[in-house]
Amino acid sequence: MKTQKLLIILLLIFWGAAQGQDVFTNMKAAINACDSDQMAKYFNQNLDVNIEGNLNAFSKAQAAFAIAEFFKAHPPADFTIVHKGQSQGGLQYAIGKYISDKDTYTVLMRVKESASARLVHEISFTKDKK
Repeated sequence: MKTQKLLIILLLIFWGAAQGQDVFTNMKAAINACDSDQMAKYFNQNLDVNIEGNLNAFSKAQAAFAIAEFFKAHPPADFTIVHKGQSQGGLQYAIGKYISDKDTYTVLMRVKESASARLVHEISFTKDKK
């Protein structure tokens, strides 16, 4: 009985981690495609967006527009996720490198459980110092 409970707990943990990873995989593909509308499919209804130090609380639509404007100014040459993890509180996150033709940015995405889906509730694009 204890073995069954342990197995169920482990399966739930791995399933939850896999669900969050799917969000990051989909976000990576959308960023590489320069597609803020596709990204918005994985946004919470409201989220924090930090672009080059300008932090705003946006609706999903406003966030997609702001990121589209960022893509216009800094078209992606490449985006990779370099680290994925989970906070002690259970929030999943990913850190990536966004390379445009001019600059490199560190991207942080944080995911929260919302209803029955894991959605991005925070994304930031921070310009790396040269």
